[in-house]
Amino acid sequence: MSLIFRVLATLLALALPAAGTAQPLPVPQGPVILTLHGTLAHANVDGSAQFDLAMLDALEQRETVTETPWHEGVQTFTGPRLSTLLAAAGASGSELRIVAVNDYAATMPWQDTQDHEVILASRRNGETMSVRETGPLFVIYPFDENPSLRDEVYFSRSVWQVHMIEVRP
Repeated sequence: MSLIFRVLATLLALALPAAGTAQPLPVPQGPVILTLHGTLAHANVDGSAQFDLAMLDALEQRETVTETPWHEGVQTFTGPRLSTLLAAAGASGSELRIVAVNDYAATMPWQDTQDHEVILASRRNGETMSVRETGPLFVIYPFDENPSLRDEVYFSRSVWQVHMIEVRP
């Protein structure tokens, strides 16, 4: 199957859940970089929603230009909104437990995904991020758009090296 066909098939499959159909997510074709657990209407592997980079890239992307406490100067982060990702998986709950590769975990209220343009960044300054560079995924709040987010509460929810999200009731 050609790469173009797989990308188009992934785009179509991801668009269908957003349109309100009960289609499951496609199965990842590349290395899995994110797994969602919990109450999901659109699971694709053993009751979970697994995503490779191409699947995440197929979701609507948002660019957040901001300074962070962890980088020098203004950075440009790109990735899907958490709300878009959760909708693609048909997730429902009241909070998220976001887990990093090193098992650091933070709890985020579901409402953050609705009230703020929180993204799950897969790129910083146009480049994918390795684990060594806080990747493959990094929760980014729009700190410069909303200065009230420049607070230890939100900084602690900005998990890097994300590999798993548990959707809790």
